[in-house]
Amino acid sequence: MNTTTTLKNPQVLIIDDERDICYLLGTLLKRRQIQSKYVNSLKEAANLLETINPEIIFLDNHLPDGLGVNFIGYIKRFHPVAKIIMITAHDTVADVRKAYKEGVDYFIGKPFSKESINNIMEKLEC
Repeated sequence: MNTTTTLKNPQVLIIDDERDICYLLGTLLKRRQIQSKYVNSLKEAANLLETINPEIIFLDNHLPDGLGVNFIGYIKRFHPVAKIIMITAHDTVADVRKAYKEGVDYFIGKPFSKESINNIMEKLEC
């Protein structure tokens, strides 16, 4: 019996204040036949997460209204099975450790490559 969970056609949310990052991630996902939505703040994310149930969330750490790492608990409380991928230019060892301690599944430093996104999506079997 195969116990691997696959995420075929997952709902994806991108939380990043840089619109070009949102467009880039959205384009990379679209090439994999995956649709995504994006928001540019934690407040917008909290509002949208009341109406959608994403399987995958790309989360920036430095947003205009707070740190993404402090938002992980909120996501896990209301969407416990969502896979969280932190993407940030602030990728010190301490930042990485804190993110994993809070519950992220993957951590990618900016700038990221198309290959790094594709590798994670393959690990998630998307």
